[in-house]
Amino acid sequence: MENFENRIPLDNVKNNMALVTSELQKIIVGQEKMINLLLISLLADGHVLIEGFPGLAKTITAKLLAASIDCEFKRLQFTPDMMPSDILGTSIFNFKTSEFETKKGPVFTNFLLIDEINRSPAKTQAALFEVMEERQVTLDGTTYKVPLPNMIIATQNPIDMEGTYRLPEAQMDRFLFKIKIDYPNAEEETQILKMQHKIGSGSKLEQINKVLSKDSIIQFQGLTKQVQVEEHLFDFISKIVQKTRKHKDIMVGASPRASIAMLESSKANAILNGRDFITPEDIIYVCEAVLNHRIILTPEKEMEGKTPEMVIQQIIRTVDVPR
Repeated sequence: MENFENRIPLDNVKNNMALVTSELQKIIVGQEKMINLLLISLLADGHVLIEGFPGLAKTITAKLLAASIDCEFKRLQFTPDMMPSDILGTSIFNFKTSEFETKKGPVFTNFLLIDEINRSPAKTQAALFEVMEERQVTLDGTTYKVPLPNMIIATQNPIDMEGTYRLPEAQMDRFLFKIKIDYPNAEEETQILKMQHKIGSGSKLEQINKVLSKDSIIQFQGLTKQVQVEEHLFDFISKIVQKTRKHKDIMVGASPRASIAMLESSKANAILNGRDFITPEDIIYVCEAVLNHRIILTPEKEMEGKTPEMVIQQIIRTVDVPR
């Protein structure tokens, strides 16, 4: 183990991400996997879609994550009348100089929280394609880089259908993870009540300390890319994704971007666990969150009540785990 650790200095990454986790757990009760997946996405330089019923701390979690890092944070509430310029920015004519000036939109930030992303039509959602993939925005023929690190955390409610729009598959594919969260159990709900009583009228964000810098995140993202991958694990990822394209219950399978997402997020999970090499368990851990929004089941199976998660678990069981 010592030899492995000497290849990449991991202690600093693991310890700092543990500090971020501790800050989030001051407020967030339970939801350990959601927190882990958010940190994995941060290290893997990816974006996240969080899906859950109202009141499950989707928005506050994103705010708390940004609050624990010394960075710029902005929030957008998507609505049906929102235009692409409300996100990206626009050119404004300055009468004093008789020239157009570029006013950059809220996407030019380190952390962008998009609440209820499915409440805006496709035209507005499509405005995010370029920035999510290339970390840049083109306005009036000029390309502007967004500040790094850059992470979009979007939320949506799975049951509220009125006034919502389906996210385009091309946009879904640009989210590293889709994190589905559920209600807390009785013990966790009691802890939530006690925590709320303890805070009283104070702000939850005031409880959070900044424990990480922007430069540290960029450094940690660079280290994540250096994590070792054995040859047989490339095959393991490939076989899982290939099976999504051939499974009888799946109408549309996952793209090569899913394979890359699984690889990069597995590296990040390895680092969180103090390793500079990935294992099959890392791949299996992130597999569901990587694939559940990238596959489309056949209408027949959806009517039968089958879910993407069920099919993904079936696929994992049919692929031999390398040892």
